[in-house]
Parts: sequence; C-alpha cells; structure tokens
Amino acid sequence: MRRITYKKAAAVAMAAALSAALLVGCGSTAASTDSAAASTVADESAAESTAEDAEKTADEGDADEVAAKNCADLIDAIYVQERSADTDAQCEAAKAAWDALTDTQKELVEGENADPDYFGRDTGDAGKDDPRNADDIGENELLVVSFGTSFNGSRAADIKGIEDALQAAYPDWSVRRAFTAQIIINHVQARDGEKIDNMDQALDRAVANGVKNLVVQPTHLMHGAEYDEMCEAVEQYRDKFDSVAIAEPLLGEVGEDATVINDDKEAVAAEAVKTAGYDDAAAAAADGTAFVFMGHGTSHTAKVSYSQMQTAMQTLGYDNVFIGTVEGEPEDTACDAVIEKVKEAGYTKVILRPLMVVAGDHANNDMAGADDDSWLSQFNAADCFESVDTQIAGLGEIGDIQQLYVDHAGAAIDSLNG
Repeated sequence: MRRITYKKAAAVAMAAALSAALLVGCGSTAASTDSAAASTVADESAAESTAEDAEKTADEGDADEVAAKNCADLIDAIYVQERSADTDAQCEAAKAAWDALTDTQKELVEGENADPDYFGRDTGDAGKDDPRNADDIGENELLVVSFGTSFNGSRAADIKGIEDALQAAYPDWSVRRAFTAQIIINHVQARDGEKIDNMDQALDRAVANGVKNLVVQPTHLMHGAEYDEMCEAVEQYRDKFDSVAIAEPLLGEVGEDATVINDDKEAVAAEAVKTAGYDDAAAAAADGTAFVFMGHGTSHTAKVSYSQMQTAMQTLGYDNVFIGTVEGEPEDTACDAVIEKVKEAGYTKVILRPLMVVAGDHANNDMAGADDDSWLSQFNAADCFESVDTQIAGLGEIGDIQQLYVDHAGAAIDSLNG
C-alpha cells in the first residue's frame, strides 16, 4: 500500500510539472520553451528521487516490523507452561532472533506476551545464581520447590539464599532445585542460558541418581493452589523412593479461621517490620508511617492466611501494618480497600513492601511500577499521603525467614526417622 501511494505522489508531481511547462510555453520564444523543458526534466527527476527515497524508507520500516514480529512470535512460543521436545531449540531461536535485531527493531517487539523487556530488562547477574541441577546426588535429596522468578538478583538473594541455608544446615542431604513455572524456566534459559529443572525433570533426575530418601521443601508462602499441585506431582513418584516427606510452606498450616496465629506468621510480621527502616512498629506509627505488605492473593481456601496475617499484626500491636494482595482476594485486601483503611487510620506516610518470598515481577511492576495501576501509582493518586515509598526485597533473603524453612525441613527429615 505504501509503494502505491508514493508512486501516485510522483505521478501527480510529474503532471503538475508538465502543466506548468505547457502554460509557460504558450506564446513564448524557443529559448523559453527549452528552459521550460529543462525545468520539467529536473522536476521529474526530483519527484522520482523523492518517491524512491520514501519508498526505501517504507521498505526499511516494513523490514523492521517484520523482524520484530518474528522475534515476538518466537518469544510467545516459549511463553507457555508446558515443556516439549522442542523447548530447548525454541529458546535458542528466540534469543538468536533478539540478538540479531537493531536497537530500533527491539523497541518494536510486541506480541501476546512479548515485549522489549523480555530480553532487554536488566534484572541482575544470573551468574550469581546456582540452578542446582547437578547429578551425583547420593541417597538423600532435599528438593527445594519454588514457583520461580526471572529476576536474577531476587532469585540469587531469595531462592538461592534459602537453598544455601538448607544445605548448610543439612550437609548430609543434597539440595536440589525445581521450579513449577515453566514460563519462568523458559525465560531464564532463553535469556541467560541457565537451565532450571521443572518438577518432572527434578524428580526424574532423583530417580536416575538412585535417591532413596526424598524430602521436598516448598518455598511457597502458604498451602495454596501451587502447593497442592506440587503435592500431586510428588505423589506420582512416591513409589520410586524408599521414603518421601513434604515439608511445610513458610506460613505453615492454614488455621480454621482468621483468629488463628501460628509462630510462622508472627516471625514474618516481626522481621519484616524490623527491616523496614524503623526500630519497631511503634516508632513508625509515632512518625505517621504505615506499612503495607502486598501479597499475591488467591481464590483458594488458603486465602484466609492473609486475614490471619492481618489479625497477627493487630495481636502483636502493629496497628499501622496493613495486608493487601495483587489479586484482591480476599476482597478487603484489594488496593483501593487498603488505601481507604490507611487513610481512615490517619497515617500520612506509606511504605510498600512485598509479602512474597521473592521480589520479582509483582514487586517490581505491580507494586513499584510506573504504570497507573501499580500500587505505588494508586497510593500517590489518592493524594492524601505526604510520601509513598517502596522497599523491593523478598522475604527469602531474611535470615530469620530462612531459619523457618530450615526448621520445617528438619521436621520433615525427622518424620522419616519414625
């Protein structure tokens, strides 16, 4: 369509030039006629040159769009939750296509899930992480199962931090890793060349290595849908080992109602507030500061854990601590509901912090992002707070939180011994 348009423009220019030449030529001398003819030729040449330049620019634009679209399609092909025999090759193809793009073309990458940030965003040094996918496991394996994150810095600090603590605590057990999100596994593999096992790969590796005793330690926050799916996957392999035990997630068992507070919830609340920049919650309250912890949220029955967390804050005397969720489930944890609670309580300063094991996409985008629908933007848009700050740090990098996982794993190991 663009070529036709520019050729029409050239034709119109040529016609105008000829008309002008005819008008000038009527009743003129031979010299005038020659001059008009020469002018017409020049005009024709200029018009043709302009049309050719425009057509070349259009062709280049088309080429940029085609290259960007090809890369976006390859990214969308690996943005899937199922691994296949083609996954490794697809990851390589997507990265090769990205590397071949110019900076201009990279900005044009847009697909159903693809965007320039997929490969272009700096999330830290992947070299600081350890995929823990080695063989030579031995008879005892401690498999640490996480949803996963493509944010390299958080993965190394939070997930690897927990794994390192577990390995130090239980040197007779080989700590290995599995992620449940294939989308994240593919992202990390394509972008950074780091291969992380999914559940089936990790369990197959354990079987192939002759593991006899398997303890599975989830880094999940609670007994939610992800935890249930993990348990189902482990059950499929249970008869391939002499003994299997699944440890508790961070917050432990879900209580019968929101008034139940276990030690895990108290530890999470106390440690998170302590690392938020004040000596204690009371000092922050005196300064007019409220802490808002943003969890993921879930429609699973485990969503009562968030209500239990809010109850834990109040029981511990942290009246300036509020629990919210990205998904807004339970409903009173939605961002707008939390804003109203903080405003009604009279706090003028807000510190947003993720109630998540890793500070990944939700923490960086949903909580602290620049888009209008981020929590940071919504709290600022409320126009009733003196300041709104964010602390992008996952719970997994906190020493006391790591110790909770160590304790849970220890209880699971002990269960294997009778």
